[in-house]
Amino acid sequence: MEKENIAVGLDIGTTKIVAMIGKKNEYGKLEILGVGKSKSLGVARGVVNNITQTIQSIQQAIQEAENNSGYKIKDVVVGIAGQHIRSIQHTDYISRNNPEEVIGGADIQLLIDQVNKLAMLPGEEIIHVLPQEFKIDGQSEIKEPIGMYGGRLESSFHVVVGQASSIRNVGRCIQSSGIELSGLTLEPLASSDAVLSQEEKEAGVALIDIGGGTTDLAIFKDGIIRHTAVIPFGGNVISEDIKEGCSIIEKQAELLKVKFGSAWPGENKDNEIVSIPGLRGREPKEISLKNLSKIIHARVVEIIEQVFTEVKAYGHEDPRKKLIAGIVLTGGGAQLKHIKQLVEYITGMDTRIGYPNEHLAGDSDEEFSSPLYATAVGLVMNSIDNNSQSAVRLEELVQPKAAFYREPVQQITNQYERMPQEEEQEERAVVHSKNEESTGDKIKRSFFDRYVDKIKDFLDNAE
Repeated sequence: MEKENIAVGLDIGTTKIVAMIGKKNEYGKLEILGVGKSKSLGVARGVVNNITQTIQSIQQAIQEAENNSGYKIKDVVVGIAGQHIRSIQHTDYISRNNPEEVIGGADIQLLIDQVNKLAMLPGEEIIHVLPQEFKIDGQSEIKEPIGMYGGRLESSFHVVVGQASSIRNVGRCIQSSGIELSGLTLEPLASSDAVLSQEEKEAGVALIDIGGGTTDLAIFKDGIIRHTAVIPFGGNVISEDIKEGCSIIEKQAELLKVKFGSAWPGENKDNEIVSIPGLRGREPKEISLKNLSKIIHARVVEIIEQVFTEVKAYGHEDPRKKLIAGIVLTGGGAQLKHIKQLVEYITGMDTRIGYPNEHLAGDSDEEFSSPLYATAVGLVMNSIDNNSQSAVRLEELVQPKAAFYREPVQQITNQYERMPQEEEQEERAVVHSKNEESTGDKIKRSFFDRYVDKIKDFLDNAE
């Protein structure tokens, strides 16, 4: 029987941790097999600040996903975010010894390795090296250099940088939860895979992912990532303001925001009031929905203005860099009422809410097509692209023992005699499929393999 390609994504957020198990169905769509969700304890603004609590939250989410799906999770692709993330533009080149030879994967790898040696600030490490456009002997705007001739190979890169300690802390939490780390992806890149179309990426689009603790931005133009940023504000600062402004507890503030909150104060009439139970027998508290909307509006405007400053820093006002597809909002904060209209009003750009349902199988639970799960869906898609076998059926873990007693000894011997040949065939198939990868895929895969290995080595040696 052919092995299923089961992928697992783990979204470690500030307010929630989501473990999602999925696979591709026969139509190429993502079939969700199980989801586990837990309250995120020990994470602030996308950064782990309490290892023990984070491990417990991860284990809880993993356990729930396993129970819902009937699969045992072995490894996960994890999303990286947090206020420590920054991005830089860098251009580098190599001079080839023999211009008469065609450019191959090894030349591109050499260029990537050169960029990976860039000097960073103390304690910082390169997370992603994303090629944008190549130039060969002065000829620019080349997207696929493999197979071409040339002496000087040059490329512009989008380099994503983060704090090494924060990344290693995430690795430590994963390993201590009893699972392996198979890949790392910047969260706005994962979200963009889930909610953006290729046409939008070509036309120019800004993805804004409003999470619990951070707001992530990814800008695409001509199908290439141009700019990324992480703003250290999210839905939790809105809840915090409601808590302070209305003198209520955090749980009530969150509930008020989700059920009655609006980003546009003009929508509420002065006489619209909601009553909140008092603490320990105290009188109920009455809160005006207009005042509630004013509090939310003020904070959302602040977040959007900060994001728009990043969009302008990319150069959106330059006609050649114009983002024709506008803005796509996703993440839990995108569910806030009238936020789309407010973003359009502040930025003057077309805006839509991004749902990951385009990539999901038709019979998927409606809950999973919420913007809340965009990052998790993107991480599972990333894991599928890596051809990972991240989970196995629980019955398969028990089966070999039972099969041993049912089958005659001769049959089992034959089975083991056949195995090396089958493995060889499998290996050939893998090599064949890898040969067909594009430059971008090769770079992405080789980089992640090395980076994950680096983290594993660090964790193994750290005592």
